[in-house]
Amino acid sequence: MRWSILGKLIRKGQLTVIAANGEQRQFGQGQPSVAVEFLDPRCFGDILRNPPMNFGQTYVEGRWRPAQGSDLYAVLRLLRLNFEQSQTRGNWSLLTQSVQAFLNSWNSVVASRRNVAHHYDQDETLFRACLDRDMHYSCAYFEDPATDLESAQHAKCEHIARKLRLQPGQRVLDIGCGWGSLALHLAEHHQVHVTGLTLSVEQLRVAKYRAFERGLADKVDFQLQDYRLNNNSYDRVVSVGMFEHVGKAAYQKFFACVDQALGDEGIALIHNIANQRRAGVVNPWIRQNIFPGGHIPSAGQVIPAIEATGLVVADLECWRSHYALTLAEWHSRFNAQRSAFAQEYGESFCRLWEFYLLICQTAFEVGHLAVHHWQLVKGEPAQLPITRDYLYRS
Repeated sequence: MRWSILGKLIRKGQLTVIAANGEQRQFGQGQPSVAVEFLDPRCFGDILRNPPMNFGQTYVEGRWRPAQGSDLYAVLRLLRLNFEQSQTRGNWSLLTQSVQAFLNSWNSVVASRRNVAHHYDQDETLFRACLDRDMHYSCAYFEDPATDLESAQHAKCEHIARKLRLQPGQRVLDIGCGWGSLALHLAEHHQVHVTGLTLSVEQLRVAKYRAFERGLADKVDFQLQDYRLNNNSYDRVVSVGMFEHVGKAAYQKFFACVDQALGDEGIALIHNIANQRRAGVVNPWIRQNIFPGGHIPSAGQVIPAIEATGLVVADLECWRSHYALTLAEWHSRFNAQRSAFAQEYGESFCRLWEFYLLICQTAFEVGHLAVHHWQLVKGEPAQLPITRDYLYRS
């Protein structure tokens, strides 16, 4: 009876299930075709009791694995192809919301620091193994899908710089600066002074060292500070990959802070992961293991928070497949050094990390996630061109 639910759900491709006793069953037909082997006879029942939490958790614990030449990516993609569009709702549908619906909560300053430390204060070598040389931990911009990751991240920085309409000598606030990658790029290539805010002690250490190493310490000021506590005025504000951590209840406060930070005729660029459909509910596996305290918004959840300020939306751009390409490259780079990380951190950690990267990748490929670029201005957007042509000129 437990297996019958798969017969109702698998409508695209074929899923072969190998039970712990060796019994095999097939659900659906055609391509893609994947196989899963359960190593623990209780595993499938545990998944059914709490799919959003236990599907990922039982994989991390080694209680099931891809089989017959399948890999984890193929398994997750087939499941998402079927569950994303399944009319059979209930607990199984929550499995596909692992990335789409982060924690919907208010994040105090203290809680935000704790949540950031959970993920971003991990060993720097882990992130260096996955990311590009400049350590951008956010979606790259692929002008061509065959572009290498380093070039795509450079293109992202230049795309953002053009949207900000930077002029030498301007003061820029970077909210959620990470390891300083964008701030250093803007300071070096566009001769602006950047204040970068982070809540991660490790990111602050690395960012400061990189600024010193590149001779930019006088142009970039990295601070361990919550954006709500910064009261200075800037010509430009940028935030890349941070808004997802704000928490839905704090959206209005976030944009009020952006509004307050911008001087007259200022421009802001907010780059965030977004739901293309209505935002879902909390996923406990992502919340517990990866990103506590975040929420992936739909455009409809963001607009009211902007409208409550003096900011005006000058442009909203949607990047559809760029993050899937970025995540695929991160996973490839991690996989190239997987044996070393398994030796240092253990096999369970490696399974957790690859599950996180691949469930995110499939969410951008066949789920309903994208990246939104909100270009905002203080007052009327008269200082911006009326078409996007300026973004694509050499």
